[in-house]
Amino acid sequence: MAISSSGLAAFHAVAQAESFTKAARARNVSQPTLSAQVRALEEAFGVRLFDRAGRTVKLTPLGQSLFVITARLFAAEDEAEALLAGVRTLSRGHLRIAADSATHVMPAIGRIRDRHPGLTFSLTIGNSSDVLNQLIDYAADVAVTAKQTSDPRIRSVRLSVDRLVGFVRGDHAFAGRPSVPIEAFVGQDVVLRERGSVTREVFELRLAEAGVRPGHLLEVQTREAVRDAVATGFGVGVIFGAEFRDGEGLVRIEITGADLAVAQYAVCLEERRRIPLVRSFMEAVQEG
Repeated sequence: MAISSSGLAAFHAVAQAESFTKAARARNVSQPTLSAQVRALEEAFGVRLFDRAGRTVKLTPLGQSLFVITARLFAAEDEAEALLAGVRTLSRGHLRIAADSATHVMPAIGRIRDRHPGLTFSLTIGNSSDVLNQLIDYAADVAVTAKQTSDPRIRSVRLSVDRLVGFVRGDHAFAGRPSVPIEAFVGQDVVLRERGSVTREVFELRLAEAGVRPGHLLEVQTREAVRDAVATGFGVGVIFGAEFRDGEGLVRIEITGADLAVAQYAVCLEERRRIPLVRSFMEAVQEG
């Protein structure tokens, strides 16, 4: 049975937007038309691709598997269109970037923008594991992450090395000290990112190596939340040195007695490294 290309495109749009309404708006078609295309695809094969509950839609297990395929399919289609439309000269195009820290990627975006004003960009911030998954799932074209990978599908270029530092509120016991040994974290409350974050992986490993058991651990989802929690008095925050910003009465603390250096990497899929947009980004990040 021949599969409907319009049905696949409609399915992919809804899966990506997680909404029939948003997908219809993005494709500039009516919602009934989009719904009919998806329904025709489901009926043609006797399957259910979405669970519908009011205005919300959720992919079924089969729908999730199909979405992985359509992501690859339409990524290839976008590449072909970009190539034929003149992106070889980088006069136009859109680059999707994933990063575990905006601090380490924004300079490269700025360099590309200055050289090629016709390009547009989208930046998604997540933990290091999420960033690599976005790349593998074709949800991002390139990424910058502190997580090293040996996956043969991924091309990785080492960019720089940053170091984890602590920071505290001005009334914390550490505030009057320019540095503290890692052993001083015994019994101290610590604020860290969620599991999957390289910041957390590295710092917890170094605590374990030093035989240090901290006090309570507050887990939050973003670096901004780490800063807010520390400012509220929840304990010692741990972030990359380049990410620390003065203000709000917060004090940076160097941590000694442990190897807290972490490398940053620019990554892309090996199969896509020759695409002009991808290649230009990988070159730009290495100039920093």
